[in-house]
Amino acid sequence: MIYAILAAALVAVDQIVKYLVMTSIGFGEHVPLIPYILELTYVENTGAAFSIFSKHTWALALVSLVMSAVLALALWKGLFKHPFGKLALTLLLAGAVGNLIDRACRGYVVDMFNVLFMRFAVFNVADICVVLGGIAGGIYYLFLMDKLEPKKEEPHDGADADS
Repeated sequence: MIYAILAAALVAVDQIVKYLVMTSIGFGEHVPLIPYILELTYVENTGAAFSIFSKHTWALALVSLVMSAVLALALWKGLFKHPFGKLALTLLLAGAVGNLIDRACRGYVVDMFNVLFMRFAVFNVADICVVLGGIAGGIYYLFLMDKLEPKKEEPHDGADADS
């Protein structure tokens, strides 16, 4: 239940930030946030990261919908038992739902965070959730899952190993 609340809260933050940007900053305008590091730039992205697949918003919305359902099911069914694994799934779910809402309701994703010290794509809160969830999920799966997940009992066929 706590993970559903966290996912909903992250989606709400994502949508609130997007709304504030759309109503406070003109399209394509830049507003300094952290000098020389980060600014807010209102961008509408019809594609995925770095605007790839920009002509396929409907396909990206479908992928987001399917992934949201799979991630919600994984959380509900308890795919991961440890809180770190559940947190990774929660972050991924929040990011998928946040951008799905944009694609379904607007036909594009609102992006706003623009890194100034290197050339990088403009991104949003949902994107941050996806990246952090992906990194956390990868770390969990590769390095921690064997140590933190309860061991499953091997089926016993009734034969004695010494026979």
